[in-house]
Amino acid sequence: MAAPGTIVGMSGGVDSSVAALLLRDAGESIAGLFMDNWADDGSGHCRADEDRRDAVAVCGRLGIPIHFRDFSREYWDGVFEHFLAEYAAGRTPNPDVLCNREIKFRHFLDAARDLGAARIATGHYARIDREGRRLRLLRAADRGKDQSYFLHQLGQEQLAATLFPLGHLRKDEVRAMAAAAGLPTAAKKDSTGICFVGERDFRAFLGRYLPARPGEIRTPAGEVVGEHPGVFYFTLGQREGLHIGGRRGFDDKPWYVVGKDVAANVLTVDQGHDSPWLMACTLWTEPAHWIAGAPPARAFTCTAQVRYRQQEEPCDVSVDDSGALRVTFHRPQRAVTPGQSAVLYAGEACLGGAVIATTDAPQGMAA
Repeated sequence: MAAPGTIVGMSGGVDSSVAALLLRDAGESIAGLFMDNWADDGSGHCRADEDRRDAVAVCGRLGIPIHFRDFSREYWDGVFEHFLAEYAAGRTPNPDVLCNREIKFRHFLDAARDLGAARIATGHYARIDREGRRLRLLRAADRGKDQSYFLHQLGQEQLAATLFPLGHLRKDEVRAMAAAAGLPTAAKKDSTGICFVGERDFRAFLGRYLPARPGEIRTPAGEVVGEHPGVFYFTLGQREGLHIGGRRGFDDKPWYVVGKDVAANVLTVDQGHDSPWLMACTLWTEPAHWIAGAPPARAFTCTAQVRYRQQEEPCDVSVDDSGALRVTFHRPQRAVTPGQSAVLYAGEACLGGAVIATTDAPQGMAA
């Protein structure tokens, strides 16, 4: 049997199912590949068995072969250990960014090449085009589903070997195509939770790896207003799970996390969604990754997102000698969180991005 030209990453969801459908119908020589990325630790339902069955069923329906690879060790070493280290340092990591860089567009791509394929395809909502000699990563046509934020660590080699068949489609169109083709994933719920780990009680799950100690919840003025179960479990701007209410001398405004001190085991909170303690104008990052291989200039203006689904915001960017960024927004931003990614855009094109190290919010909010 001749080697397929393209290997489709089959996740067992509707998006990868329709990506494979579109390529098959376009006459591409394709096969599927299902990745096992998490060795079950007994802490909850990660849907891997169900997803594997669905991936096999879809490939059977489409009449294409399917391969299987176990990347659980690579996931642990390249993604999960970093995830735990970031939480232990008091930061809030984004595992989806690392999943894409380390697993889907590194080990999966290598596996596809080992099978003789020239390209991979995934069900991500993003687009690729060429400008001169460079490839660009563009936002998806469906802005509500656009996943370029999570793909900003890709480079020219990965883009040259990747197809995003869903980049021009809306999610409702994708589901309609799956239903019309009789695919068993047409109505399947989208996966949520930690990348490849799945949906589970986050505190219980994290507590298996990072034993936490209860500690004080204080206001910025230092007044103790409650007790937390562990600073690792909270992130800037969070409201849920604080269980603070009826404090004498305070009004009924909700409380939000505005700071974490891992060394002192103290969580700092303030009242009001837009507390001044949550607002930052400038952030500094770790060394940045550029999709084109280099920044457009040492100093430039663009737009940026500091979390997924956030409206992009105008900003001024400067790049220092180490490659790290200083990003100054044209208006203050709420809950800019160390450990998350600042992703930069020029119109529809994603330029790249970097992990946020610290900000100029009150108390420094640094890890």
